[in-house]
Amino acid sequence: MLLLGDVFPNFTANTTEGEIAFHDWLGDSWGVLFSHPSDFTPVCTTELARVLNLLPEFTKRNVKVIGLSCDSISSHIEWCKDIKCYAGYNEDDKFPYPIIEDKDRTVATKLGMVDKDELDANGIPLTARAVFIVDSNKKFRLSFLYPATTGRNFDEILRVLDSLQLTDKAKVATPVDWKMGDDCMVLPTVPEEQLPKVFPQGVKVVSLPSGKNYLRKTSCPKV
Repeated sequence: MLLLGDVFPNFTANTTEGEIAFHDWLGDSWGVLFSHPSDFTPVCTTELARVLNLLPEFTKRNVKVIGLSCDSISSHIEWCKDIKCYAGYNEDDKFPYPIIEDKDRTVATKLGMVDKDELDANGIPLTARAVFIVDSNKKFRLSFLYPATTGRNFDEILRVLDSLQLTDKAKVATPVDWKMGDDCMVLPTVPEEQLPKVFPQGVKVVSLPSGKNYLRKTSCPKV
């Protein structure tokens, strides 16, 4: 079982951009791997089109994106035409990120992405809507797992990336519904006497009935 903080499995796969070794392809970037049950399906098409339109946001965060679907490369290539059309791209534009071919479910099985309740025409389980976030050290940082009938929210994926990258550099955590620029929470491990040095912008302690001073807010650090 893959646990947060583990080195994310390296694998070799055929993609719409040729064969890749995942770690080599990732290089020094963060990565988002997102899987799909099948090509030419309505929810999947809207998701991949959304990623097309959000690519500048991923690039700004030093994040590479890669899709995966159970169908063949030739099927992926034809499907990309529909995705580009739905996203408002020209048909002649190069599809800007790779999609993995996983007809035999090798990668899906390795990463625990198989949905046993969704079967193809041959009775073989399809891939669930999984999302994996991997950092630039190849560490597994976060996953979502959606059923086939529920499309993902890629704005939430960007929000999570902002939180992970910020909290890697600053001694803060991000509270419920946080967005970049909102106040953050000071980590409980930061001693009271270190607050002025670590957070020169100031810290506000929220008064609580317990009398415990654990809810400490600070403005979003600039990192």
